[in-house]
This record gives sequence, C-alpha cells and structure tokens, in this order.
Amino acid sequence: MEYPVYSVSQVNGHIKDLLDADPALSGLFIRGELSNYKTYPSGHHYFSMKDEGGAIRCVMFRREASALRFRPQNGMKVVAFGRVAVFPRDGQYQLYVSSLTPDGVGDLHVAFEQLKARLAAEGLFDEGHKKPLPRFPARIALVTSPAGAAVRDMLRILNARWPIAEVYVVPCRVQGAEAPAEIAGAIAWVNAQGAADLIITGRGGGSMEDLWCFNDEGVARAIYASRIPVISAVGHEPDVTIADYVADLRAATPSNAAELAVPDQNEQYALLSHLGRRMGKAVERQLQTSRAALDRAGRSRMLRDPMSWVDDRRMLLDRQRDRMAHGLTLSLGTRRADFARLAASLDALSPLKVLGRGYAIAKGPKGVVKSAKDVKPGDPVSLRVADGEIACEVL
Repeated sequence: MEYPVYSVSQVNGHIKDLLDADPALSGLFIRGELSNYKTYPSGHHYFSMKDEGGAIRCVMFRREASALRFRPQNGMKVVAFGRVAVFPRDGQYQLYVSSLTPDGVGDLHVAFEQLKARLAAEGLFDEGHKKPLPRFPARIALVTSPAGAAVRDMLRILNARWPIAEVYVVPCRVQGAEAPAEIAGAIAWVNAQGAADLIITGRGGGSMEDLWCFNDEGVARAIYASRIPVISAVGHEPDVTIADYVADLRAATPSNAAELAVPDQNEQYALLSHLGRRMGKAVERQLQTSRAALDRAGRSRMLRDPMSWVDDRRMLLDRQRDRMAHGLTLSLGTRRADFARLAASLDALSPLKVLGRGYAIAKGPKGVVKSAKDVKPGDPVSLRVADGEIACEVL
C-alpha cells in the first residue's frame, strides 16, 4: 500500500486552513504576561504572552499598534484580543492581536470590544454615513445633564463664539443604569420635534464605569438613526466610547465640542471686514475703468459732432453707388459685345446670304429638292432666289 507524501508547505497550509475555519479561534480574549516585546522599524510589534503553564507567540501590526493608549513593557499583565492562525513559512501558530489593554480593566473592556466589533460589522461606524455639520447652526441642542460643569462650559463657549445661535439644554442623566435610555430618548425627541440643526451629547470626564452609558448599544443606534448631525463629547481626550465612533464628529472634550460646533464671531467679523475691503477695492477699480471709458467716449468725434457719423455714411453710400454704376456699365458693355458677336455669326450662317451670291433653292411637290430623283418630268418646281420665286416645270 502506498501512502501519499506531502510537502512541508502543504502541511502548513492545511493546518492554517483548519485554524482559519474554526470560529472559536477567529476572535478571542487571552490574558497573560508580556515577554520578549520588540517593536520593529516597520511599526509592527512582536511579543509573547505567557502564564505559569505555557506561552504563545503574538504579532500586532502597525495599524492596530498605532491605536495603543499605553506603552507595553515586559512583565506587564495584559488582555489581548485577536485571532489564532498559522504563519505558513515557519509552521508556527501565533495570535494576531487587534487590541491590547492592561489587565484589570475587566469585563467592561471585553464588553466594549465585543460591541464595537459587532457594530462596526453592521456599518454603524462607516464614514460614508456621517453627515456634515452645518456651518452656521441657528439652533443647538445639548443632550446632557443640566447640573454638570460640562454644560456650563459649553454654554459659555457657545455664547462667546456665536451668540446668535439658540441653545437648548435637553436634560437627561449621563451616569447610571437609567442614563442610556434617557440619552437615546432625548436624541430621538430632538429629531422628532426638529428642534435643532445640531446635537451635542456628552459629559465631563470620569472612570470607565462613569462613562459607560455612552458605550450602550441603544445610545449608539439612536445617534446612528439621527437625521440631525451629532457631535459626541465624552470625557477627556484619551476617553473613547462607542458614541464617539458612531457620531458624525468626535470632540476631545465638551468644551472642544462647543468650539467645533460654531464659528468664532470675531473671526467672522474679521472675514467680513476683509471681504468688505476687497469689495470696496473691486468697486473702485470698476469705477475707474468706467470713468476712463466715459472720458474716451466724451472725446470721441461722434459725440462732439453727431452729424459727422451721418456724413461718413453718406460718403460711404456715394462710393457704393459709384461702384455699383461702374459695375453695371462694365457688365452692360460686355453683354453688348457678346450680342454683336453672336449676331454676326448668325448672319453669316443665314441662307439668304447664300442666295445673294447667285444660288437658288428648288422646291418640288415633296419639299426641297435635294436630288434629281426627288422629281419627275412634268412636276412643277419653284426656284427661290434672292429677290423672289420663279415657277418652273421639269422637262
């Protein structure tokens, strides 16, 4: 019995296909200690994760590594999320890490990553769905707690930068178990009433537990369904929530959201002044051009002597009449010469000219006699000569 012989690449490829097809290995969280952590010039990170019973090789590519919010170090306890696959060249399996967080964040982080992955797969974070912000919003709705410092900062900045905008505070809780439903309901109410051109939702900084209401799926779907553009302004700059990913624009802080929401009135005044000066200069240039054209027109002969234009046209008419008369004379002379030439030619060919030289035309009973056979003895014949006819008889 013969057994098939496989190449090393075939075996590694088969193992890779088996691991890729296992859904349990396509996305899992692993807790362990970092070791042999190395960052390459390419931006990729290579390391191992170990515990008291074993170790696993890991790789984190540059795109995912650029999102790290901390600096990994050997010996650090972490939780990694990724997929297990085989690198066929080496024949070793490894963990392809898509996110890495210090251990101790706990179940909230796991829930955050799971919801983030699911909503991203549904397209809630797609850039194509994000709406542009109005350049000069007339009405702004602040969906936040009316008692926090964040709302006071936003009101102060909005009033200083763009005081003509009407700002409405739509009160809701931004912490606790009831907060997600209130935030989602407030966003839906603003849309249903058409109460604003722009919505800002968020709160000041806090722990991950304090900000957790903005990681709620209901809040994310309310922001996604909003017809009115939404700015997410949650916590401080390092704080990132699901609402930030779904919103049309993420602000680093509530104060930053107020700055992004409206233009600065001082900058607009300066812009208007600049445009006014440009417009004034443009009008002045146009006036100068028009004055120069008016001066040239005032110096023109036509305005100084209006009849000169009529005189010029009269002279032009006389010249045209002379040209037409001369042309008709030439044409008439040419046609008279042609007529005389044709008349002379016609006269030269006239039968009467031939008769005048002594010839005659004989006419018998059957017409002009062209041959002796055309007549017989006794037939009457008339001879046409230059000055008349002679009656004859054929003998």
